Amino acid sequence: MDLCGKVFTEYEIEASAAKFYNIFRKQLQHIPNISPEVHGARVIEGDWENVGSVIQWEYTIDGREESAKEKIDTLDDENKVITYSLFDGEVSENYKSLKGTLEVMDEEYGALVRWSFEYEKVKEDITGAFPNSYLDLVLEVTKAIEAHLVKE
Repeated sequence: MDLCGKVFTEYEIEASAAKFYNIFRKQLQHIPNISPEVHGARVIEGDWENVGSVIQWEYTIDGREESAKEKIDTLDDENKVITYSLFDGEVSENYKSLKGTLEVMDEEYGALVRWSFEYEKVKEDITGAFPNSYLDLVLEVTKAIEAHLVKE
């Protein structure tokens, strides 16, 4: 695997694009109550929903409990796109940069959720989670949020 790259996944959900996007745009603090993979979240700088805000996340990835900080880099409400930079903890030990993007697109029956991660590893043989593990994590979180929204 190269030091730099990009991985992505797409997942169709039954919930509307607007409802799903709103969780990430205005209700991040509820994710630990919705997804068993996420154990905690707290604001370090700013707030829960504006560019420049930094949130500390506690989560399980590859069977290990980890934590990292996430900075909200950009918000595009019209196109339902949010970009993040992840850093600190295990992420900074293994990556020079790790950037995530969430895109939510309307479909006839529900929405399409696309997650991607662009990365630059510090070395080839990292000891932490691989980029695809982050995709697995956000896919599990996506499924939990979908189940939560569909039962509302």
